[in-house]
Formats: sequence, structure tokens, C-alpha cells
Amino acid sequence: MKPGSPSIRRATTDDLDAIMELETSTFASDAWSRDTMRAELASVHGYYLVAEAAPTAAGEQQYPDAAIAGYAGLLAPAGSNQADIQTIAVAPGARRRGLGRALMVALLDEARSRNAAEVFLEVRADNPNARALYASLGFEQIAVRPKYYQPDAVDAQIMRWAVRP
Repeated sequence: MKPGSPSIRRATTDDLDAIMELETSTFASDAWSRDTMRAELASVHGYYLVAEAAPTAAGEQQYPDAAIAGYAGLLAPAGSNQADIQTIAVAPGARRRGLGRALMVALLDEARSRNAAEVFLEVRADNPNARALYASLGFEQIAVRPKYYQPDAVDAQIMRWAVRP
């Protein structure tokens, strides 16, 4: 990422309001509930990150459309050799700058550190940008869940990444 890029740090339940603001604006028809997100952030098996935008030289918020530039989450239970990318969202003003890739790489590194052998995710079939990002990171499509995303009845493409040392 470029100088002045958002800094990525571990998310806490203190980030819930900012995460939910981006969650509901990004996933309007199928956003997670506040209770679900709170549980994810508090879970010992989860690893969630937020990307905070540095203020501009004028002291203004870098991405005025969101309190944070992005967030992403991983579920990797202790003792399991599998992990799941649970969610990722990047604020509209922060897209196409490498932030989604940086968040994904950080999650994949964490999966590796937790001894996962493979990482899975579901992605909407109607989201070509996300699918292209995941493919560029080495994910391969392994299945389709028809009409998985509701209420839109959009298919989910299930993708897998084999962890390499």
C-alpha cells in the first residue's frame, strides 16, 4: 500500500459502531446483525482487523463516507486445520487502492500462524471485483451454493486456498 495508507490493526468490540456503519452500508440487503458482529469480534476463534484512515494533511477524515476504511474477519478454531474468511468490506472511497488485498493477506498470514491447511470463503457470484481479488491471491472455486445470499437469491461461489509454508 502507498504512504498515507490506512493502518491495519486488530479489531475490538470498541470498533463495533464503525464496523456496523460500514457493514450496513456495504451489504444493504444481507448485513450481519449487531449481535452477530459483536459475537464474532469477541470470539476466541475469530481474528478481526480494522483499517483506520490517517487524517489528511488538513486534518480531515480521509474517507468521509465511513468511520473506518475497512474491516475483515477470519474464523480459525484452535485445533482445526481449516479457517474461513467470514467477511471483508472496504469503504467506497478507499477501494481500488490495495486495502482489500492487504486485509486479505493479513488474514491469510493469521490462518497460516494458526496452522490452518486450507482457508475457505463464500463470495457473491455477482461481485466480479471480489472474485478477481480472491483468484489473484490463489483461491480456487470449488463449489456453488445456489441462491445463498438472501433476500436477493444470489449464488455463492465457494472458494478454497491451500496454505503453503
